[in-house]
Amino acid sequence: MFLKRITLLRDSISSFSKYPFSIPSIHNMDQLDLTNKVTFFVGENGSGKSTLLEGIADKCEFNTAGGSRNNVYDVHAAESVLGDHIRLSWLPKVTNGFFLRAESFYHFATYIEEVDESGFKDYGGRSLHQQSHGESFLSLFMNRFKGKALYLLDEPEAALSPQRQLSFLRILHELTSDGDCQFIIATHSPILLGLPNATILSFDEGHINEIEYEMTDHYKITKYFLQHREKFLDDILKD
Repeated sequence: MFLKRITLLRDSISSFSKYPFSIPSIHNMDQLDLTNKVTFFVGENGSGKSTLLEGIADKCEFNTAGGSRNNVYDVHAAESVLGDHIRLSWLPKVTNGFFLRAESFYHFATYIEEVDESGFKDYGGRSLHQQSHGESFLSLFMNRFKGKALYLLDEPEAALSPQRQLSFLRILHELTSDGDCQFIIATHSPILLGLPNATILSFDEGHINEIEYEMTDHYKITKYFLQHREKFLDDILKD
């Protein structure tokens, strides 16, 4: 554990009616304590989980389009307003880490293509563009992610099949059990959320609250669909 607390600097905010401070979960946030090596952010689209994750990345001086402190490239609309209004509390502070942003990963892969001089050793020895989307994600996780670092992942399941998500669960387990890594992950995946002993923070209901795995919509809806598929589909598809 490195990052212990995230505090919203409310006195520095001129208006809570403007984005991103108008998002209920951000609007009502004071401080968020992190007590686990793996913390999941869950919530509906627009609930603020990716916004907060990007703000943390900005405050860590990671590239908010995706990457680490050392990856310098520009992508439109990659700025984070929230990063200027939060304080991160560390013990100890680390500067190593990575921000994975699934929606702009192509741009990160292109940047690595242009600057890499090591034969892509941090990515399995192959250009990320010469791998499938899912393969490139796993190459990053298996080769680039190492100890004493903070990893911020925004919807890593976007490129991963269910089987590859299980592979990623194994990687997460190994990096947090044997290595010195901390993860904060925004996800919609009921598979990833099933990681034992992880903390799950829900951004729904206008506040950020810890929630049990079985109480997440991701678990409940998926379970109901699998157990009652025909009835479920009949209910939502009826004219």
